[in-house]
Amino acid sequence: MKINEIREPIQKRSIEKKEKIIKAGFELICEKGYYNTNTAEIAKAASVSTGIVYQYFKDKHDILVEGIKKYASDIFYPMLTVTSNIKINKNNLDVVLRNMINTFIENHKLSQIAHEEIMAMTHSDKEIAEFFQENEMAMTKNISKILLDNGFDARNLDEKVHIAIHLIDDLCHEIVYHKHKDLDYDIMINLVIENILNLI
Repeated sequence: MKINEIREPIQKRSIEKKEKIIKAGFELICEKGYYNTNTAEIAKAASVSTGIVYQYFKDKHDILVEGIKKYASDIFYPMLTVTSNIKINKNNLDVVLRNMINTFIENHKLSQIAHEEIMAMTHSDKEIAEFFQENEMAMTKNISKILLDNGFDARNLDEKVHIAIHLIDDLCHEIVYHKHKDLDYDIMINLVIENILNLI
């Protein structure tokens, strides 16, 4: 194998080792921030040598990208886990939305610095930007389909769902990261739910 040539693991043990590096690296970046984490720390957290890390990844950016792809649905898009396999109608949509918000808040494992860095990368890093854009639209389409399957009005539904997703996203970021002491979050949650119910 040439120096700096990236290996694609085939054997089970090698695959598990690579997965371990992704998990440890992404968790460390979520905790400390991308720019405060180095490859040696990732190797230590994964209980492997730095050389092993470089066998599977060019640098920590590659580990971040793989981590985002692997764990984004749990951290950035937990809404889908709430809406899947559930009968939704106008009478219970408020309960579904409240559960969605609570799940979103609980799943925000990123530290504030890591969240800000990754969001900044969506403006400067083409690969990360494309991933988030594709996943946002996939989530919009999936939720729209669930609503359509449950008899909701199809008119401008993708646009309405996309607005609703961002209302929930902004609300959760306020609660998890910004924490303005003068704001009543119970009132904000109720207002967001009320506006989405009126919208959809």
